[in-house]
This record gives sequence, structure tokens and C-alpha cells, in this order.
Amino acid sequence: MSGVAMYTAVQAGGTDERVMQHAPLVKRIAYHLLSRLPDSVQVDDLIQAGMLGLLEAIKNYDVSQGASFETYAGIRIRGSMLDEVRRSDWTPRSVHKKSRMVADAIRTLENKTGREAKDVEVAEHLGISLDEYNHILQDSSSSHIFSVEELAQAGDQYLDEASSLDEEPIDLLSRESFEQALANAIANLPERERLIISLYYDEELNLREIGEILNISESRVSQISSQAVLRLRSRLSEWTRD
Repeated sequence: MSGVAMYTAVQAGGTDERVMQHAPLVKRIAYHLLSRLPDSVQVDDLIQAGMLGLLEAIKNYDVSQGASFETYAGIRIRGSMLDEVRRSDWTPRSVHKKSRMVADAIRTLENKTGREAKDVEVAEHLGISLDEYNHILQDSSSSHIFSVEELAQAGDQYLDEASSLDEEPIDLLSRESFEQALANAIANLPERERLIISLYYDEELNLREIGEILNISESRVSQISSQAVLRLRSRLSEWTRD
């Protein structure tokens, strides 16, 4: 159903007041999510997608599910925004390919040595210079949008409050297992990577603020963050395999 058709349908049901009441929730989630996305993502696009999520939530909410409407709507709003970002993926396929190549190299090296792979080792394994490796990290940093499970593990309040909505017991068990595996993988990141992930996703600092704390450039923070995400993907390959 198109946005116009959906709005007409819910409007006919007398939900204008509910839309206006929860419009600030859409805006709040949009700006919260925007802080974790590249500069090329426009907040207006997120808000538009979020409004469609809100309309869908109004249409489908069932009080018998046991969650408040705000919690249920928050999940639908954020999900709609993330779907829009994924549909509008601007990243060239070559960048995705190189990101997977780096993740595979990290996994190979760490399985072989039993310790974290260093950037110079990954670059050597790939047969490229360290500068070229850092360039790959810089390019791939703009394409890293965490999955729903990763956002929940990062402390997202809306997903965290309703992690069991619409899930069968086996799905919930699998989700909990993934979240535990992700938590363990984050805990075992190299110290600087773990710190940057914590500052970015838990403390919600931007790259410039993190750089000031660590006394490194914003671009270097971006590279380290990108390497951390690729390291996590390599260590969680059994969960994230396409």
C-alpha cells in the first residue's frame, strides 16, 4: 500500500489525532538514528519513512500483544526508516566486495594465529599497502548500517523494550543466542576498537568528539570503527552469512 493510500485508510478511521500525537516520536527516532548514519542520509527522508511506519502501527496495533502502543510503534517506525535506508543504498558494489574481502582476511588470520589480526597483517595478507587498506576502511565506513539485532545490542531503547514481539520461541532463543555471541565478540575486540564502539553506540558521541577524546583524527576514528565492525562480522560469520 502506498503512503497516500495508507494515510487515506487510517484517516477514514479517525486516527488523525493519534498521528499528530505521536509525530514527535517519529522525529525523535529519526534524529536518534541519523546520528549513527552517514551525512548523505537526509532526516526528512527518515521522517517520511517513519510516518509510514507510524500509520502502519496505528492500523495493526493489537493491545492483546502486551506491549504499549509507544513501544510497538517505535519498532515499526524504526524498521520503516531502516528499510528506506537499505533501499536507498548509495554504496558501490565494489565497496561491499572489498569489505567482505577484509572481513574474510581477518577471519582467516585470527583462526590461524588465535589472536586479533593487526591492520598491517591484514594488509599484507591481502597483498596491498597499509595506505590502501586504510582507504578501504574509510570507504566502507559509510556503508556500515547495523542490523536490527546489532542496534538492539547497542542499547536501542525501542527494540530492547520489545525484543520478543511477534517472535516464536525458537526465534527468540536464536535472537538471544546471537545477542550473547555479539556481546562476547565486542568484549573481545582490541581495546581501542572496543572503546570507539562503546563511545559511538553507547555514549552516542560522533566521530569528531571521539577523535578529540582519543587525540586522533576524525578519519582515523572512522577507519578504526570500520575495522571493528568488519572484525565483528568476521567473528560472527556463522550468524551473518548471506
